[in-house]
Amino acid sequence: MLKLKTEMEGKKAYFGDVYRTFRSNGYTLCGNWEYDRGKFDMVLCREGGETIYIRIPFDVIEGQLDSANACLQFRTPYVIKHVVNTGLEWDGNSLLTTTGFSQFQTPLDKDGNIVDKSRWEAAGEQEVGRILNSIDDLKIS
Repeated sequence: MLKLKTEMEGKKAYFGDVYRTFRSNGYTLCGNWEYDRGKFDMVLCREGGETIYIRIPFDVIEGQLDSANACLQFRTPYVIKHVVNTGLEWDGNSLLTTTGFSQFQTPLDKDGNIVDKSRWEAAGEQEVGRILNSIDDLKIS
């Protein structure tokens, strides 16, 4: 995991506003969210069974995450690499798993070694800057 140095940490915004903006910029809300915290994810690079993600975690400081009016406070964004098995699995998702795109497959390594760290730190910081520019109009504080 590579922690990023950005201006995102500590910013506050309403979930309903940022969710639409993150989604329109290619991010998804991680499926393992809780009512008091969560993460937005985006794929930076996918090659074979390796995927490098940017993650932007947040805490819910007022309300609950299933509400558009929940107030979020962002934590430190980071880059992470997942390594999955791209071999055959004989179940209903075999085609997806074979191509390396099964979102339900457990990674072989959830925090794989990232080669060329400076490249991915720069890419992650640039991406966070881009998303910050996209949500500036939402009056985040």
